[in-house]
Amino acid sequence: MSFGYTVLGFGSSSGSPFVSATGGSITTSGDYTIHTFNSSGTFTVTSAGADGAIDYLIVAGGGSGGDHNGGGGGAGGLLTGSTTVSAGTGYSFVIGSGGSRGNPGGDGANSTAFSLTAIGGGGGGAQSGSATGRAGGSGGGGAYNGGGGGAGTSGQGNAGGAHVGGGGKGAGGGGAGAAGSNAGGGDTAGAGGNGTASSITGSSVTYAGGGGGGSSSGTLGAGGSGGGGAGANIGNNSVNGTANLGAGGGGGCVNNGSTAGTGGSGVVIVRYKFQ
Repeated sequence: MSFGYTVLGFGSSSGSPFVSATGGSITTSGDYTIHTFNSSGTFTVTSAGADGAIDYLIVAGGGSGGDHNGGGGGAGGLLTGSTTVSAGTGYSFVIGSGGSRGNPGGDGANSTAFSLTAIGGGGGGAQSGSATGRAGGSGGGGAYNGGGGGAGTSGQGNAGGAHVGGGGKGAGGGGAGAAGSNAGGGDTAGAGGNGTASSITGSSVTYAGGGGGGSSSGTLGAGGSGGGGAGANIGNNSVNGTANLGAGGGGGCVNNGSTAGTGGSGVVIVRYKFQ
């Protein structure tokens, strides 16, 4: 998937040729106004300018890791592109929450904007429950013993890794940019899949990283870039997915309280030219 942004072309017309709107946290960068919604709200267009063109980024909530040598949580689905808006219209945005820990890990909630839906990340599998990672925007990682990875959603994310051999450890959850790593024959749990970078805010930020798997037999799984939480092992607690990046939480460890990391909440960001 390509997540670059091109400068929008605006023609001339009577009145301002540019979009103006309210809602969210408003900043500027270069020629753009940016609205960031870290919680649900309404994007209200006061003027559509010449053509109503805006860019958007929509990220769902990430999945939780699974308990008991569990797989990492899958990242929330990520959508980006351009659309047009109408003056006098309020567009309701829903920001998905991150998944709660469990057996398996809980799924992240969907984020919606402009009649588009980013799918919440799948929870990681759990040794003490269902070992298979759950499907989602990106899929959760499989747990010990033999758990498969959850499927990702086409155009939004990638699959979680699978437990394919070795001792008590889980696989990594999928990220927006890459699948989660398998937990293979060694002692290292699977790493979370990397997220995807976007410069819609004016600087490059990586979103929707997958959570790493947990391990009782060796090295924990690292979280994927984009806020993915690392898994737990005997000496380390699992890490929650980063809020408002749609990141997956790390898998738990039987010998360390078994507690997995929760998923990170999602975000919606809109930008348009103001000059």
